[in-house]
Amino acid sequence: MSIEQLETQPRLHNPGRTAAWLSKQVELGLTVADLSLSQYRILGILDEGSAMSSSLAERLAVRPPSVTAVIDGLVARGLVVRTHSEDDRRRISLGMTPQGQAVLQAADRAVNDRLVSIAAGLGNARSSTRALDNLALWHEALVIHRASRVPK
Repeated sequence: MSIEQLETQPRLHNPGRTAAWLSKQVELGLTVADLSLSQYRILGILDEGSAMSSSLAERLAVRPPSVTAVIDGLVARGLVVRTHSEDDRRRISLGMTPQGQAVLQAADRAVNDRLVSIAAGLGNARSSTRALDNLALWHEALVIHRASRVPK
């Protein structure tokens, strides 16, 4: 079915619902790597460098106990390692293991392949590319939004 055929039906475009629907597609792609969306998000943040649970919770906009539960699962699978700070043994830094890197790469490939496949349903390369480019634009907007909220 093409977009033109769909346009004969009343169009109800709701960005929030579309984002939620897209999120579900990401979750379905993650089944290949046996990751939840929360685990994927945490591995993605740790891919930028090590972090503490409190900073992860802040970035994910969740409470620290929620992050701890997800981290426990990632540690148990050997994807994340906890390291005590040499300056303060109470501070624990989180980092990704080589196995965690491999799982994240597999998850990225699976999710990207799924999104490319969905975008291909638009029927032509230009529209497919535009759909994926718009996701890149949303990434940029989210990075700017996060940076504007960080206390100076």
